Amino acid sequence: MRAYGFKSNGGPEVLEEIQVPTPRPGPGQVLIEVAYAGVNFAEVQHRRGEFGEPDGPGGYDVPGLEVSGTVAALGTGVTERAVGEQVAAYLPAFGGYAEFAVADADFVRPVGGLPMAVAAGVPCVYPTAYGVLTDAGRLREGETVLIHAAVGGVGSAAARIARTLGASRVLGTVGSATKTQPAAELGYDALFVREGFADAVREATAGRGVDLVLDPVGGPVRRASLEVLAPFGRVVVYGDLGRDADWTADVWDLWKNNRTVAGYNIGDVARRSPAAIGRYLSTALSALASGEPASVPPAVVPAADVVEVHRRHEAGRTQGKTVLAFAGPQVG
Repeated sequence: MRAYGFKSNGGPEVLEEIQVPTPRPGPGQVLIEVAYAGVNFAEVQHRRGEFGEPDGPGGYDVPGLEVSGTVAALGTGVTERAVGEQVAAYLPAFGGYAEFAVADADFVRPVGGLPMAVAAGVPCVYPTAYGVLTDAGRLREGETVLIHAAVGGVGSAAARIARTLGASRVLGTVGSATKTQPAAELGYDALFVREGFADAVREATAGRGVDLVLDPVGGPVRRASLEVLAPFGRVVVYGDLGRDADWTADVWDLWKNNRTVAGYNIGDVARRSPAAIGRYLSTALSALASGEPASVPPAVVPAADVVEVHRRHEAGRTQGKTVLAFAGPQVG
């Protein structure tokens, strides 16, 4: 089968089209003929070597954390899925940039009428968004949320979900002024350029600050996020896009100012509480299919253009979700 992978860590140029054997589903697994594969920043990190050196079949690793497609075969013990069913799946061990992918049945759910291209961008992004808001962030009705990397995949999803969970105001930061398009179009009350965001947030909240900050950036942004928390506010860490040096918080500062720092990692949740991923995936697919929150069409790019897609992601020149098309534009 055709896939896109890398044999050595490095820049986007290490990605290449390869031919690898079609995988077979093991016990409790589902084989999916991939229509679309979502693109996430974690796959950039995977390719750069932040998760280790390639060790897949033939020495290649195939990125890809989420796909949509059609069930092609079932492993023993799988009874809740059917061959021919259109599904979306989360792939914690990667492998989505391929014509076929194997997923644990716990992480596979029917798309429920959602367009396949949209569904491909759900399995990693939306469970992460639900998890950072509810499990780690403990969002309560009437609270104000600040989302860094606001127009990225998780940020865009979290903004819309926060509204459905009762947030009173949703603010966001972006890396450059070119991304501060009308905030309402993206589900935000206001968007700020990330550099110097703390003063803008204090002004927007009349000095009170925010109740919850979602931070995948790290470094100075993470430190400044603590300073804009309202009493009993929380910063939830779920990434390190800035690749800054390790960051530490003073426990006395947290104690004396009623602040909390929490973490969320979808890979750890998948290992230790797989049912939670399946539950959030089902919730997200059903909600999007019903129109609440409204789904946003992704940028659909031919899988053969994966090098340029990674180049744009690494440079921060993307907005919203991008998916790679494997089955052609007629699908979904």
